[in-house]
Amino acid sequence: MSKIFIIYAAFLIIMSITAFVMYGSDKAKAKSNQWRIKESTLLSIGFFGGAVGAIAGMKYFHHKTKHNYFWIVNYIGLVWQIGLLILLFFKS
Repeated sequence: MSKIFIIYAAFLIIMSITAFVMYGSDKAKAKSNQWRIKESTLLSIGFFGGAVGAIAGMKYFHHKTKHNYFWIVNYIGLVWQIGLLILLFFKS
């Protein structure tokens, strides 16, 4: 395996953990009427590397599940993230 593949895979893991934690944090803040994380921030972290964690966070915390654009953005992010991971794997 190439070094770039390992770095990218580690990046995806870190971003997914971060996304999962952010979705959980935002759900807790929503329940206690506190300041919330911007929707654009949640969407960005899912699209730009944390799609697995964002989707898992949506399902686990039952957060933002009624907003179709969250599903769409996160699944589009998931497709390109997996595609790049496969490309890097076979190019190594």
